[in-house]
Amino acid sequence: MESTGKRRRSAAASSGSSVVLPGDDPTAAAILQAAVEVMARHGYHGTSVRDLAEAAGVSPGLIYHHFGSKHDLLVTILDRCMDRLVESTEEALFHAGDDPADRLRAIVGQHVLAHTRFRRESLLGNTELRSLSPQARRLIVAKRDTQQRMFDRVVRDGVVRGVFTTPHPKEASRMIVTACTAVATWFRETGPQTPEEIAAIYQRMALDTVGYREPHALS
Repeated sequence: MESTGKRRRSAAASSGSSVVLPGDDPTAAAILQAAVEVMARHGYHGTSVRDLAEAAGVSPGLIYHHFGSKHDLLVTILDRCMDRLVESTEEALFHAGDDPADRLRAIVGQHVLAHTRFRRESLLGNTELRSLSPQARRLIVAKRDTQQRMFDRVVRDGVVRGVFTTPHPKEASRMIVTACTAVATWFRETGPQTPEEIAAIYQRMALDTVGYREPHALS
């Protein structure tokens, strides 16, 4: 049991999970990774601390030692997921240049890739917000709003500059984010399209949604 637990903790610490950070204690990393997998499969309320301990290869007491409660564990997962999403979107926007179309492509691509590569974490974020305490819910919703505002600004700027022609920039922006987020509900690694191919499709659809005018159409 102990050797299996050590192997699981080592694997979790080196995984590509969006909830495991480089400086995490290996046991905490294993618990986080197990929580994502088990809660995504059975739901927050359908998962017991004993289920989490068994999946992580640790004792139930170690979970309380590192996270205090199952609720604290869920908050950590959702909080880290949002931090990673916001930071990666900000970075994509920073490198996108000044053109509104390029900026929209960049943030749409990043949002879609995040929701295909970290599908389980995304599903938890979409379904278990209701399981949070009011204070924790406000924290996660505030970070979601930060992500949404990046899209709002890009679309609004494109409209102001005459590159996007939608008469409803706020609604278009929300539609784009909602559609990109929903990719996590149906994407499968064994499907016919790669995450990059799906991202490219959604980038084109996002430009259609905002009424993108090609440069030659403006001359």
